[in-house]
Amino acid sequence: MLWVKMFHILAMTSWMAGIFYLPRIFVHYVEGKEAGQDVARLQIMGRKLYGFMSIMAIFTLGLGLWLWLGYGFSGGWLHAKLAFVVLLMGYHFWCHSYLKRMQADVLDRSGRYFRLFNELPLLIFIPILIFVVVKPF
Repeated sequence: MLWVKMFHILAMTSWMAGIFYLPRIFVHYVEGKEAGQDVARLQIMGRKLYGFMSIMAIFTLGLGLWLWLGYGFSGGWLHAKLAFVVLLMGYHFWCHSYLKRMQADVLDRSGRYFRLFNELPLLIFIPILIFVVVKPF
């Protein structure tokens, strides 16, 4: 089971890297577009990154399910962690909606908005780490 846990952590780390980087692509896209720059490459980068992070999300969730089946579903900390994982999945799909708008060249939020948007997953990720490491209940 330690190998499963190691691959779960590896997949989760890769997923989170994408979750943190995709909104930065949105920032560069809207600010570059406002400055009259060619932003087509950012559309490609965003699409490819979303594909990669979606695969990593599937691996993370699948390996997490495997761990759950191996270790059992006990402790309030795990229920709380899963609630935040659901929020993180919601954020992932929210990014997809912005990605589709970027692909259609109609991303209409500001760079400042996406900088703030980029902070949300950290507010979701910190409690997940606390629940996993500290197991407060």
